[in-house]
Amino acid sequence: MAAETTSNHKRVRKSPLERKREILDAAVRLISERGYNGISVQDVADAVGVTKQGVLRYIGSKDNMLSMVYLENYNEGGNVSDFKASGLPGSTVDDLRLPAYLRYLVHYNSQRRMLVQLFSVLQVETFNPDHPLHGEFADRQNSIWRYYSGFDWRIPPVFASFDEVRPTVRKALEVMDGIQLRWLREPAIDLNEEWSEFEPLLFPSPLWDGYR
Repeated sequence: MAAETTSNHKRVRKSPLERKREILDAAVRLISERGYNGISVQDVADAVGVTKQGVLRYIGSKDNMLSMVYLENYNEGGNVSDFKASGLPGSTVDDLRLPAYLRYLVHYNSQRRMLVQLFSVLQVETFNPDHPLHGEFADRQNSIWRYYSGFDWRIPPVFASFDEVRPTVRKALEVMDGIQLRWLREPAIDLNEEWSEFEPLLFPSPLWDGYR
């Protein structure tokens, strides 16, 4: 009986991939609650139940952990390629609609509250030029525009090219960031419903009729 009890309490070994995922999940939660500058590698180790050296074995350094959290978690999904694979209206190659994609992105974000909170905290923290992701966030608007410009969007003929839609894209991203902040606060709002009220203002009729 004693041998059986000991066997039942053996520590479960996790694969490197499982352990890394566990570490990054803990980092996401802690950074979203306290900010990057408010946590240490030891805090992450304590949350996972391993040593600091054990965490560093998987992430290399605290700065590298932050990069992994942002690039491999927040930026991992909800992109245009995911939208094109969704089969939703406005997602086909010959009928790729920007408003439909942004609607999809808002819905995607509504299902990952913790990561949106992480993004919002980092967005403020990175005003500091010494922050590891300062450059990443400072160039965010430009990098998103470059990314969106790589797709053949179906836009109203009044626009000579997609370049003329850039002010609309900028405003849409600014509105999205603002709505997400309000969504994170109490009392909660419905992120998708709130976006649906702003969408006609960003993509008004009759200009965008048939292109949403």
